[in-house]
Amino acid sequence: MDSLVLLLLFLLLGYRVSSHNNFTFPWLVAFVCESWFTFTWVLTMSTKWNPAYTITHLDRLLLRVSEAELPPLDLFVTTADPMLEPPILTVNTVLSLLALDYPANKLACYVSDDGCSPLTFYALVEASKFAKLWVPFCKKYNIQVRAPFRYFLDEPTSNNEEDMPEFKQDWLRMKVTLYYFATLMFP
Repeated sequence: MDSLVLLLLFLLLGYRVSSHNNFTFPWLVAFVCESWFTFTWVLTMSTKWNPAYTITHLDRLLLRVSEAELPPLDLFVTTADPMLEPPILTVNTVLSLLALDYPANKLACYVSDDGCSPLTFYALVEASKFAKLWVPFCKKYNIQVRAPFRYFLDEPTSNNEEDMPEFKQDWLRMKVTLYYFATLMFP
């Protein structure tokens, strides 16, 4: 499809140049505009034809920057209506942010509840209790899926094969604790 468009643009420019019998001002304006459009189209499409692939190497970040040089991070989570945005989604987001692999003294998470819902407040209070267990669990086993309700949908997977019995016990304990807090938050 792109080759067809390019061919049509060059045919249009060829037709403009071959119609030499009327070199008037409107002809010149049309030729300049069509030439400019063809040039910009080729530049735009060249990025599509030759895409640049970037690879993020998270494991190399701390090799380049020490923890002392990392900037403080303020993360804002907004919510308005507990009926349209269930508190479980807000809790999942906050727990995911708190479990980030970032120095704890440089990470702050703020929740803005425009609806001033007591349900959201109570859910966040219970989530803060659960976060005291969840964050160390994520850091200990290098958990990549940091949202607890999403993480426990799948079977347990650990990056360290030698910790399997201990990991399975901790995984089961965390799952039971999560469902305990979920029943407290959402009876």
